[in-house]
Parts: sequence; C-alpha cells; structure tokens
Amino acid sequence: QVQLVESGGGLVQAGGSLRLSCAASGRSFSSYSMGWFRQAPGKEREFVAAISRSGTSTSYVDSVMDRFSISRDNAKNMVYPQMNSQKPEDTAVYYCGAARVQARVVATTGLEYDYWGQGTQVTVSS
Repeated sequence: QVQLVESGGGLVQAGGSLRLSCAASGRSFSSYSMGWFRQAPGKEREFVAAISRSGTSTSYVDSVMDRFSISRDNAKNMVYPQMNSQKPEDTAVYYCGAARVQARVVATTGLEYDYWGQGTQVTVSS
C-alpha cells in the first residue's frame, strides 16, 4: 500500500514558476514509476510528466516540454515537478501517481497507475 500526498499548489502569474511536491509512504518507493497528471474543469485527466524508478528516464506531454521537469529523491520518498514559464492553460488540479512497473519503464498512461494522491490546485493567472 502506498499513500501519496501532494503539496505546493497555488496561484501563480503567467510566466512564473511553481514547484509541486509529492510525498509517498511505504518502503518500496523505488519500485514505482512516478508521474503527474492534471485535470482542468470540464476536461479529462491528462498525463503531464513521469519518471522511471531510478530517475534516469523521464517523459513529458508535448505541451509542457522544455517548461516542466520532473525529478525524484528515492532516499526521501519524494517526487517533484518543477513548472516554469507557466501558462493559463496549465490551470488544473494536479495529481501524483505511482505505477508498479519494471525498471527503466516510464508509465505514461493512467491505467498503469496503482495509487493516486488527492490532488493539488494550480491556478495560473493571465
């Protein structure tokens, strides 16, 4: 069982930066690919970024490429998306997820994920 708690959401102006955090419980954190998804009002949840178990591989949706970066600290059971050059269309509830996959796999679809956090709101004003 893994419990995930997101933090760091809030209001930011367009062009600004925000760093979210996801804290995971349990002793098998390094067994999971970790990812971030987001859901805007009236839209389906979409993949944003993910990182492999060791942190050596990452994947991003095209709309955040070169603006967002994801990292993890397996010693602290933490995963972080650094979100730069934010746009109003980045406004959404952001969810952290954990996918139990093989090493070097980066889980990019919601069906691969076994656990989810409760979400944190990010609002980007224009």
